[in-house]
Amino acid sequence: MTSLFSTRARTALGALSVAAVLTLSACGGSDSSDADAGKDASKDASSSASPSAGASDGAAEGPQPDLDAIPDVVAEVNGEEVTKEEFVPIYEAAFQQAAAQAQMGGEDPDEEALRKETADNLVDTELLLQEAESRGLEVSDEAVEAELTSLAEQNGMKTADELLKAVEAQGVSADQAREQVETQAMVEQLVKDENGPIKPTDKELRKLYDQVKKQQAASGAGGQKIPPFAQVRDQLAEQASSQETGKVATALVEDLRKHADITINL
Repeated sequence: MTSLFSTRARTALGALSVAAVLTLSACGGSDSSDADAGKDASKDASSSASPSAGASDGAAEGPQPDLDAIPDVVAEVNGEEVTKEEFVPIYEAAFQQAAAQAQMGGEDPDEEALRKETADNLVDTELLLQEAESRGLEVSDEAVEAELTSLAEQNGMKTADELLKAVEAQGVSADQAREQVETQAMVEQLVKDENGPIKPTDKELRKLYDQVKKQQAASGAGGQKIPPFAQVRDQLAEQASSQETGKVATALVEDLRKHADITINL
């Protein structure tokens, strides 16, 4: 997996933070939410659900996505196909999250809208990958393994293999997980090439820290003590970098879409 992919590796731009995708699969849920139709990537620094609390048991009892309605070729982007095989794992993960949220109101997820959003996000990601390829950008195997190890540690695990076993138990293969990590790394490379390194300042991080405190107070979780700024600074920096990456990637996508040949078959 040293260069861009022999098999295209995609993850929805709405979950550009691969932590959101893998945590959703490994831990059965994610508190992460995306304000801009899922196009601002953000890592949920407070997510710490146990991987043993798998989503598959609950999903089996709740509503299931209609996979028969998905065509073999979901979309074509400048002649490159986005296949059903690529679409389904991302869609199923998004469906599980949407189903959990919808059931709180006694409703079923809006599958048509969810399919369209997932397809749009995958098209956006394909556009970014094509642009990265055109610029000759690459991601090393070592970088992928390092990110998997980091994600494992964020989820209370010791090794990348432990994380991969957890996501496999939720229906995401080790290859798919690695491909999703590679996709994010490639998009981050593209953003760096486009915009330069992203280095949030302490002032920006303290502002984000204050926002988190206000959100917690507004949610009625004021009894839960937020760690001191110094203790969570690295997590805040990671979240701020992911948010900025999402903004730059979204701006790139908007420009790339103007000149792209896109067909969605849903």
